[in-house]
Amino acid sequence: MKKALFYISIPALALATAGCIKNDIPYPRIQPNFLTFNVEGQTKGTAIDSATRSVTVYLPETVDIYNVNVSDYTLSPGASMVSGDFSQPINLSKPYDVVLHLYQDWTWRITASQEIERYFTVSGQVGTSVIDVPGRRVVASVTKKTSLASVLVESIKLGAEGSTMLPDLEGKRVDFTNPVKVEVTEWGRTSTWTIFVEQSESDITTERIDAWTNVAWVYGSGEADKTNGVEYRIKGDTEWTKVSQNDIVSDGGSFYARILHLSPATTYEGRVYSDDIFGETIEFTTGTAAQVPNSSLDDWWLDGKIWNPWTEGGEQYWDTGNKGATTLGASNSVPTDDTSSGQGWAAKLETKFIGIGALGKLAAGNLFAGRYVKTEGTNGILSFGRPFTQRPTKMRGYFKYNSSPINYVSSEWTNLKGQPDSCIVWVALIDSDQPCEIRTNPKNRKLFDENDPEVIAYGKMEYGQTVTDYVPFEFELEYKSTSRIPKYILITASASKYGDYFTGGTGSILYLDDLQLLYDY
Repeated sequence: MKKALFYISIPALALATAGCIKNDIPYPRIQPNFLTFNVEGQTKGTAIDSATRSVTVYLPETVDIYNVNVSDYTLSPGASMVSGDFSQPINLSKPYDVVLHLYQDWTWRITASQEIERYFTVSGQVGTSVIDVPGRRVVASVTKKTSLASVLVESIKLGAEGSTMLPDLEGKRVDFTNPVKVEVTEWGRTSTWTIFVEQSESDITTERIDAWTNVAWVYGSGEADKTNGVEYRIKGDTEWTKVSQNDIVSDGGSFYARILHLSPATTYEGRVYSDDIFGETIEFTTGTAAQVPNSSLDDWWLDGKIWNPWTEGGEQYWDTGNKGATTLGASNSVPTDDTSSGQGWAAKLETKFIGIGALGKLAAGNLFAGRYVKTEGTNGILSFGRPFTQRPTKMRGYFKYNSSPINYVSSEWTNLKGQPDSCIVWVALIDSDQPCEIRTNPKNRKLFDENDPEVIAYGKMEYGQTVTDYVPFEFELEYKSTSRIPKYILITASASKYGDYFTGGTGSILYLDDLQLLYDY
């Protein structure tokens, strides 16, 4: 009996303790992402940043930012939205937070960027009106001889397209000895604006000069109905050179000129004029025509199976994705003696499938100014950018390209399958305090966005056809500001435009040689 009781107690003990077993196995931490996000009326693509879990939509002024209709969106596989409602219009005048769920909850923030054209001009105006949107204030200056008791309003628009204003001031003479209030109604909402008009202390002012290398930008303000212009000279010369009136860009009483073909590292003087009255003279010194190290792409060395675009023991300025590619295969960004000049070396960037089956991934041959930081699984973390303070206007170089049909696509670019692959070379200048971090892992992807606030200038060359012989290319950098000084330059080339998304055609090859930054127009 005792023996039988012993055998019976074993399962009994198991049953008694089963309810006490605790499941300590954690759920995996996989971030759910927005893959696409579109709203009605948008005219520009959406920016999705999975690293900061943010979505930015760009709205024209014809869209009511308080009532935005989400037309469609897609989430990463297995994800669901547990907070937020897109079945009705959402208010994007302020950030809109939603919660996505995949094992855990993750908060995403949706914001909107909307530019509305606003203006206010009057007769006898000096400079351009200052329009303070948050404060609902307008300040304009007129000449000393203009009577504030009878100012002719030439044009006014303070709200979005289709808005109304009471009283309607356009084309009327208005007493501005005291501030004037108007009510602007748009989308059924009314706001009160206050307009101030004051007499200017000076009828002509040289506001500032932004000196680049071969180019300078001179800004001034004067009376709107006068002949306003710009002139300059090398410091120490006696004769001034007038900028052609065809090169003066005016906005009411504000104007500027772009002076071309200046000498680098040279001190000049500039000033503005209005008829026969001159503004103050401002001294400025042009920059240097700096080039980035190894722009000829002649310097390479082999470290094991990793090709590096600099000399052994020398300065590293460029890098490639080879450290990631060689975890499962060979370098796919390598030097070649097939060059544009027949001398030296060039870069050969090839898109390949690296690995075997599910253990592999498409790797686009690439080259960038910066540093490959580390490999995260089969994904890369990169640092884009090198210190740089000059302001080039263009990039020039030589390339040839073999375009293969796109045979690997991510979930974002399934529509590209079978289409010809495209190569890309792009340059950006940024004024952030550190280089741009790039993450290719879809779980926390962070890619470069030319619309980011820290981007000062951007330009690119894309090509989607096979070019069997080297040809020159040249593209211009488009600047958002002439006064902001860059801290970093980003230069990137890839055999597959969408290589960051592991999308491209195996066998696409970009040959790149003799890059050069230009500084004139």
